Amino acid sequence: GDRFHGIQVPVLRRLAAETDGLPEREIPLLLHSPMHEERLLALLILTRRFTREDNAGRQRVFRLYLANTRFVNNWDLVDLSAPNIVGAHLATRSRSRLDRLARSRSLWERRIAIVATFHFIRRNDFADTLRIADLLLEDREDLLHKAAGWMLREVGKRNRAALEFYLRPRCRRMPRTMLRYAIERLPHDLRQRYLHGTLEI
Repeated sequence: GDRFHGIQVPVLRRLAAETDGLPEREIPLLLHSPMHEERLLALLILTRRFTREDNAGRQRVFRLYLANTRFVNNWDLVDLSAPNIVGAHLATRSRSRLDRLARSRSLWERRIAIVATFHFIRRNDFADTLRIADLLLEDREDLLHKAAGWMLREVGKRNRAALEFYLRPRCRRMPRTMLRYAIERLPHDLRQRYLHGTLEI
């Protein structure tokens, strides 16, 4: 049911680079738009500003983002913004906010929780990804299974042992989509053993 102008992402990125003088109070006007590209542009602007602000400015961006998560309501909007705003902000702070997001009724807040951990994964910090993935094991939404599986796969690309340590006791009860995404980079024979439940636990 989303509505589109048909504007490509590279064009939106160029527009975002031209908005340094845009007053902060006007960004929510874009973010609240019914048009997908306008919300995406708002998130590109916020992401750009987050990287350029001091600590107080980053705190403002973070709060604005969390106050408006109902408008971060598509997978691409979450994936573009969550690691670079939520993950980056929580990197040196308590990460309990992720647990609250992961337990939210909102599909998009739950996706924000797991995808935000990509920021940590890139720094070889996997504990939060594995903890949030556990919270989503019983989730009924396929978009969450894909996101969690994707993050687990990213863990495995950097540390296969960490991924397998997580998967072995859980693989038989994981949602199938999550498992398939998580094992995508493993050797073929090992993938088949995971998929057919023939792996020794």
